[in-house]
Amino acid sequence: MSFSKDSKLEILHNIKENADTAFAYMSGLFHASGELEKNGKGFAISVLTDINELYDQLNEICHTLYGDFLELEIEDDYVINKTTYYRIYFPRDRVEQILLDTGIVSLIDGQYSINFGVDENIVNSEETKKAFLRGAYIGCSTSSIRLSEHENEKTTSGYHMEFSSKNHEFLTEIASILSEFEIFSKLVQRKNGFVLYFKEADVIMSLLALLGANNSALALAEEMTTREKRNQVNRQVNCINANISKTVEASLKQVSAINTIISTIGLESLSEELQEVAMLRLANPEESLDELLMLSTLKLSKSGLNHRLNKLIRIAKELN
Repeated sequence: MSFSKDSKLEILHNIKENADTAFAYMSGLFHASGELEKNGKGFAISVLTDINELYDQLNEICHTLYGDFLELEIEDDYVINKTTYYRIYFPRDRVEQILLDTGIVSLIDGQYSINFGVDENIVNSEETKKAFLRGAYIGCSTSSIRLSEHENEKTTSGYHMEFSSKNHEFLTEIASILSEFEIFSKLVQRKNGFVLYFKEADVIMSLLALLGANNSALALAEEMTTREKRNQVNRQVNCINANISKTVEASLKQVSAINTIISTIGLESLSEELQEVAMLRLANPEESLDELLMLSTLKLSKSGLNHRLNKLIRIAKELN
C-alpha cells in the first residue's frame, strides 16, 4: 500500500467528524472528487475514490445528518494502474439540501449558483478549516513518497505531495487556509489542471500532523532519519574510496619511478636513506604512508617519508 493511501486510511480511522465539522469535511471532499450530474431521474451527486473505507465513514455521516444511507458502486470502466475505483452516491432526494449545507451551491433570489471557491460560512473556525482540508486531502491528494523497508534499502523517491484539481480557485483557497497554519505550498498549472504541491519533508510532516495523520508524520520523520544515515554512510564510503584511489595512484607513480631508477642508474647510486625508502615501497606497493611507517624501522614522520618518495619521483623524471 502507498504512503499516501496509508495516511488517508489513518485519517478515516482516527478522526470522527461531528455535526460541526461534517459539512466542512464533505465540502472539501466534494470540491476535490465530487461529481454533479443530471439524468432522467434528476440530479445526482457522487464521490469517486479508490478507498472503499470512505463509504463507511460517509454513510455514517449521512445517516446522522439526514437519516439516509448511501449507495456504493464499483467503477468497472475506471481502473488506473490496476487500482479499482468506487463511486459513492448520495441520496437523490437530498441532493439540493446537501449541496446547500456544504456550500457547493448558493441560493440567491431563488436562483442557484455553483461556488467554485470555499464558502466562508462553511470554514468559519479552526476546526472546520481542518475538516475541510481533510476532505480535500482524501479527495485529491497524491504522493510519490516511498518508505524504506530496510535501513540499507535505497529509495529513489523524493519528498513530494500534491493536491490536484481543475479548479484553480479551490486550490488557491486551500493554499490560503494552509498558510494560516504556517504551512506553505506552491501552485502551478499542469496539462489540463492545476497542482498545489509540497517538496520539503518537514512541511509535509506538518501537513500530516495538522490533518490528524500522526503515525504517518512519525513514519516520515523516521524515513528522513534513515535516509540521512544512509547518505552519511555513502559519504563516508565515497571518502574512503577516494582516499584509496589516491593512495593507489600515488603508489603506482612511486613504484614506476623506483623501477626507472633501477633500470638506469641503479638503486646503489642513491643515498642510503633513499635506498631504504625505495626498498620499503617496492616490498609494499599497496600500503598507505601510515601503513609503510608501521611496517618499517625508519624514524620518519609521515611528511618526511612522503618527502623522500617525492624525491625519488623527481630523480626518475630527470633520468627520462
